[in-house]
Amino acid sequence: MIIKENVYDYKNQIYPNKILLVLLPYWTPLIPPQGIAQIKVYLEEHGYNVKTADANVETEFKEIYQRYFNILKKFIPKSNWGNFYNIGHDVLRNHIMAYFNHANGSSDKDTYKDLIKLLVYHTYFWNLEEEQLFQLDAVIGDFYRELNFYMLGLLEEEKPAVLGLTAHLGTLGASMFAFKLAKEKYPGIMNVVGGTIFAGELPMSSPDFDLFLERTPFIDKVIIGEGEQLFLKLLRDEFPAAQRVITMQDINGRPLDIDRVNLPDISDFELNRYPFNAAFISKSCPHQCRFCSVVAFFGQFREKKISHAVDQLTELYKKHGVKLFHMLDSIANPFMTALASELINRGLSYYMDFYMRVSDEVCDPEKTYLWRRGGLYRTRLGIETGSPNLLKAMDKGITVEQSKAAIKSLAGTGIKTTTYFVVGFPGETEEDFQQTLDFIEELKNDIWQMECNPFYYYYAGQPEGDKWANYRMLLYPEYARDLLISQTWILSCPPSREERFKRMFRLVEHCTKLGIPNPYSTEEIYEADERWKKLHENAVPSVIEFQDRGVHIDENKYVKKLIPARESLQEDGDFAF
Repeated sequence: MIIKENVYDYKNQIYPNKILLVLLPYWTPLIPPQGIAQIKVYLEEHGYNVKTADANVETEFKEIYQRYFNILKKFIPKSNWGNFYNIGHDVLRNHIMAYFNHANGSSDKDTYKDLIKLLVYHTYFWNLEEEQLFQLDAVIGDFYRELNFYMLGLLEEEKPAVLGLTAHLGTLGASMFAFKLAKEKYPGIMNVVGGTIFAGELPMSSPDFDLFLERTPFIDKVIIGEGEQLFLKLLRDEFPAAQRVITMQDINGRPLDIDRVNLPDISDFELNRYPFNAAFISKSCPHQCRFCSVVAFFGQFREKKISHAVDQLTELYKKHGVKLFHMLDSIANPFMTALASELINRGLSYYMDFYMRVSDEVCDPEKTYLWRRGGLYRTRLGIETGSPNLLKAMDKGITVEQSKAAIKSLAGTGIKTTTYFVVGFPGETEEDFQQTLDFIEELKNDIWQMECNPFYYYYAGQPEGDKWANYRMLLYPEYARDLLISQTWILSCPPSREERFKRMFRLVEHCTKLGIPNPYSTEEIYEADERWKKLHENAVPSVIEFQDRGVHIDENKYVKKLIPARESLQEDGDFAF
């Protein structure tokens, strides 16, 4: 049991009540890490001393990240870039993992080099030369040197009894290294891992999960599912000492009442390093699209009382002075109208970036105008495809015409629209793909950002994924398992992986010609926002306008209402619809 007294244990060189929670690279640092911040506040309510840290905002790791991709950009022709950084994360995270395992004796040098070349080939479909591989590998070596220095500094400063790390797809290799280092330095430390990787890429039902357990004797406990209650019960010795894997089933699948969950404690983070604050109204999703694993991790959909959610947004704003919120909800449709109405009725102006689903409400300009006045800033829509046949195969429950109407309805009120497309869903034909290209061309002026990704198959977690089980196969040779641990699974049915990625390359090139951006850097986002302002009279403020926390922005209260034909404007009184 982890005791609560703040007394230094000289024998083990730790503070028995200290818990260190860290998010390691690479995870996009748009917001302070909410998972570990939420666990921090929950554990501290129960008397524990918790320190949180985010390595992703450290300059050294940012520079290494950029160096790695700059090298790839040098060698790979632009025609093969596609969604360059998104797909490149597969190369980077697998390279990080392979480097760690190779350094620990899992392969000979030639096998390791062959695998790195395959990682690049099966992502960008470009053959890497020996010298190019050497340059990339040198960057990964620098990454581990920096990580060693970073983790030793944290451990020596905090001297925790428990180290908890969040494992996402991009952070697993770094986490394994950090756990091994921590156990060597402080043998008495308890190493605990959790994170969404155990819902998608490394589920318990995957054959890779057992290999992961076998290869990580330095990880003491694995938490699968929402971590607050499970972590507390672990600290209180409420699970058998020999039990290594702890899941929501150990508490009968009962999640926390989210109306009783306090705001995450982000006091350990330098908030000026993040462009957004963060909040959530709900957990999980009421839908189960066939390519998504959200429900497998978060369980049943549930939401806060709207009045309580608005109280929390107000508290966050008063604490941190940030009006622009990146919302963590998987979907906002169930409560968007009630949330906007509550904010309007209270006379509050906050700006919120939400994931939403195409629906009749989203297609209604009266509704989207209400949401704009209520602070909806950006909507991330899972459009997925312009093909009616594929929408049915995905079980999306929407039509192509609904998707078009939704995008136009949102853009017409000035709300930024990010549209997500899945390229190469099983069974996609060239005709289906052409319908997607035509869809995007028709809607080009109403799309703020287009982001596409190739279809990814997971061994478990996708609804009805067992229907694809007979077609699944490993992308990389069998020897790669020792180096990658979490293998990449693909399907043998058409379209092939190569065709899927080539279509993605074509889609990105198509959008570039149409002038539709997919911004990542600050400069690119600024340019995308300026384009949006030229296209839409009611355009929301640019992200850069929110960077000065002393500026009060409430233009949503005074936005003009455009009639459907957009031939003239009419002024409404405040909050008239």
